[in-house]
Amino acid sequence: MVSVQVSSLFVWNSVRVAGGVISLHSHGGPPDWTTMAPMSQETLMPTQAPTRRILVVDDEPDLVEVLCGALRYEGWETRAAGSGEEAVAIADHWRPDAIVLDVMLPDFDGLEVLRRVHAEQPEVRVLFLTARDAVDDRIGGIAAGGDDYVTKPFSLAEVVVRLRGLLRRAQPVSAPSEETEAEDVLTLADLVLDERAHEVVRGGELIELSPTEYALLRYMLRHPRRVLSKAQILDAVWSYDFGGQAHVVELYISYLRKKIDHGREPLIHTVRGAGYLIKAPHS
Repeated sequence: MVSVQVSSLFVWNSVRVAGGVISLHSHGGPPDWTTMAPMSQETLMPTQAPTRRILVVDDEPDLVEVLCGALRYEGWETRAAGSGEEAVAIADHWRPDAIVLDVMLPDFDGLEVLRRVHAEQPEVRVLFLTARDAVDDRIGGIAAGGDDYVTKPFSLAEVVVRLRGLLRRAQPVSAPSEETEAEDVLTLADLVLDERAHEVVRGGELIELSPTEYALLRYMLRHPRRVLSKAQILDAVWSYDFGGQAHVVELYISYLRKKIDHGREPLIHTVRGAGYLIKAPHS
């Protein structure tokens, strides 16, 4: 049993956890759980949204139990896997809406899990769990098509809020009316984003984007020639405000530039100390 002595206590199965940050030290030894920051009860209040399926993948049973408990409290259905092979098998028949996925697994890593799952279910949202100092893992996760990440130690509140944002962006969009069809094609110079076809083309070349890269580009195209701060982008694209994680915006901007601007006149620009903007060349 894990017991954390702070004011706001929740009980999930046999694991007792209070509002706070979960700290898990080393994959090789026994888990060491501590609290490092308060987590309000309001953050984990269950919502009235339709039930979503969340697959939690990690080889630490205590961590999985606590995470699944927090997500069930939110009103979501959960399944758990302790290895990459098990995660792929569950995803294949259970069809989750999102996966909370540790990068380090005992058989093959989380990046391979993502590749195998996305080969059959490209719409599944993926939130990676990484070590605080594993910069390569975070970059690799984004490059492979992951939607977001949190670093260990992390707070349950942060995981819940980020998953809410991912699931909100995954909701199907109703068919456009004739009056709004024109608004669903966003154009800037030779770049075209067609929301009806969910396609991005530049200079006649089809560009493959991950769901989060697509959402970021769409947000920028809806605000051309306007400087967008990291906080604004986090709120609009990720639907959360964690200032300490603003570098996720930098990573996604970097990968979006490689796909949109590489070998072409740049459309995406950095305004030092202010944010980012998208504009046509020479405008």
